[in-house]
Amino acid sequence: MQARQLTLDVTLPDGSDFDAFHAGANGLALDSLRALARGEGERQLYLYGEPGSGKTHLLQAACHEASLWGRRAAYLPAFLLRQGGAHALEGLDQLDLVCLDGISALVGCVETETGLFNLINASRCRDTRLVLADTHAPRALSAALPDLGSRLVWGPVFQLQPLDDAGKRAVLVERARRRGFDLPGEVGEFLLRTCARDLATLMVQLERLEQASLRDQRRVTLPFARAVLGEGG
Repeated sequence: MQARQLTLDVTLPDGSDFDAFHAGANGLALDSLRALARGEGERQLYLYGEPGSGKTHLLQAACHEASLWGRRAAYLPAFLLRQGGAHALEGLDQLDLVCLDGISALVGCVETETGLFNLINASRCRDTRLVLADTHAPRALSAALPDLGSRLVWGPVFQLQPLDDAGKRAVLVERARRRGFDLPGEVGEFLLRTCARDLATLMVQLERLEQASLRDQRRVTLPFARAVLGEGG
């Protein structure tokens, strides 16, 4: 019951699929994760990278992909791991795919480390695919439990590389297209020039533009973006 509840309680947002992910230099990680979500290839992956590098998007995309293939999947973000502790992991090995986003929330406590250790072992026995993600590389996590470190690297480890400006512009244009409006190149440049450059912030500003455009029934242009966001974003 615990695993079913977690699967249902975490709603995955629209647009968090593999087609909406701009791979950049992360093509191998994307291909490996897509295969894993379908029940092929690797049985465990570890992704790490700085905030905004795409970890959350990829984990949610893996769950979307698994669902399309009729597979049961659960995505647990860091806040659920912190709140639930070891109990949040109970029964997850009964699923086909488990994605844990921010596993450092489980490190530093013997009880939660033991829960993660047991989940990795049980997943291997039951052929449950497992994806672990964090901002830290596995070797950088100071686990108190002996042998947990070796379990974290039972599969390939990928460091996600952040997108360059061209990649970020492509993501903005594609997200706007999916939301039903055109984003002129000069508006994309304006966002990169005036806002914080991480994708999470850029997406928030894009949504502000979309909402203002719908409210005022106006196209998104550079003068409109300046009026809505100001020169400081």
